[in-house]
Amino acid sequence: MSSKPIVVICGTTGVGKSKLGIELALSMSRGSYRHPYRGARIINADSMQVYVGMDVITNKVPLEERAGVDHLLMDYKQPGEQLTGPEWIKDAMQAIEDTHDANQIPIVVGGTSYWIQHLIFPERMASLNKPENTAEQEKPSHPPSESFKNALAALPPEVLDLFNNLPEHAPRADDDIAFAHRLYDLLMALDPLVAQRWHWRDTRKVLTNLRVIQENRRLASEVIRDQSKAVLKPRYRTLCYWLYAKPDVLKPRLDERVDQMIEQGLLNELRTLRAIASAATEGNVPLPANDSSSPGEERRMDYTLGIYQAIGYKEFHEYLSAPEPSDTAFQEAVEEMKLGTRRYAKRQVTWIRNKLLPAVGAANAASHAEGETPMVSTYLLDATELGEAWKTNVLDVADDITTNFLAEKPLPDPPSLSPTAAEMLVVRDRPTDMLDSPVAVLAANQRKVCEICTTDPEQPFMVDGGAWDTHSRSKNHRYMRGELRKGTRHPAGEHPGVANSEADASTA
Repeated sequence: MSSKPIVVICGTTGVGKSKLGIELALSMSRGSYRHPYRGARIINADSMQVYVGMDVITNKVPLEERAGVDHLLMDYKQPGEQLTGPEWIKDAMQAIEDTHDANQIPIVVGGTSYWIQHLIFPERMASLNKPENTAEQEKPSHPPSESFKNALAALPPEVLDLFNNLPEHAPRADDDIAFAHRLYDLLMALDPLVAQRWHWRDTRKVLTNLRVIQENRRLASEVIRDQSKAVLKPRYRTLCYWLYAKPDVLKPRLDERVDQMIEQGLLNELRTLRAIASAATEGNVPLPANDSSSPGEERRMDYTLGIYQAIGYKEFHEYLSAPEPSDTAFQEAVEEMKLGTRRYAKRQVTWIRNKLLPAVGAANAASHAEGETPMVSTYLLDATELGEAWKTNVLDVADDITTNFLAEKPLPDPPSLSPTAAEMLVVRDRPTDMLDSPVAVLAANQRKVCEICTTDPEQPFMVDGGAWDTHSRSKNHRYMRGELRKGTRHPAGEHPGVANSEADASTA
């Protein structure tokens, strides 16, 4: 654990995270010299802004508005290339170290709270990549669990051989459906509780969990259960700002932002992305560094990876694919994008309240129990109002707290900042990883096969348990139910939108 400080700014879109980061960096560069640091650099923690270009769809701060402040880990991956959480964390830790070496403060800014939490608290995210030290992998520090030994003993020889020879890269399900099923069936045989949490098409998650089992010689569910009981030790002395706006005010603000993105050229960016994807399918663009295809081998872009996950790409797919796009299709796409943006903002708040804040609370409680000063200070800044009120409630407060934090002076009690802070910072006492009761949460989020939307038994249509009600009311589900009633069946992918509906369900 490092005693060197970092500042973190998280929250939903539309609350001024980037603006606050830039203003704090400028304030540090001016400096009142109450602390030893001279300036700051921003480290991007938005999983979409890591990609080159496409500034509108990813909501990047225009270069001219960055006021000369360095923005690291932005524009450093190619569209279509996949960046995993562990990879970003490794890059972020290096950027933090370089910034500290320059006697500056790292300001981590972004809405991907999952990444931020695992940057602050180590050993909470399984890596997809094989360990570099194979010898260490072959000699785990602990004996295999009984559940692991029993599950392994029950595997048929050919399935055991697959477990002992896992692929280096996760295959695309569309490229090799049979092999994707073999991997998923292997995970189901070893650890059905975890397997049912993931979609069989999500080969990256499936392979990651198989590696966790292989490397730990315990079931993934056992590893998760043990992690949920472990005391969290933060990597850095951290000051975390959660910028929050009340939902009734944020909703129209997000809708307006979508309208602004369209005015700023969103559709042109989407057409460019489609052209890049088309060129990639024809082998006319360089392969991403993490692509496992051979040189010259034909490949298809995976639209569930990289920047193609950005809200807007999927929503406008049908409109931009139509030979003669209609105004009705355009309006439907706009409304879908607004709905997707609002849903994402809700998930961001849910993660912070249910995951990040309990983790911070547990870490600080452990520090108190050991007679140590808590290493993570978290403040909610009320960004409900913009303009002068935002400056008063967000910028001025953050500037004062940050200065005292860097000077290691006493800080205010977080709930005392505002009535909203007092309300939202109160969370249930819950375990600190992805689980309440590990079995209960995994069971509640198991994926279900929708028999109505499954048109090919070899490719079952799966829906996240938490999204089942939404799926059952969706246009695509109702269409497929109507086709069944008429006695007709359509092969997977024939009806427009079915594939997109499954993608929605698999990322819920």
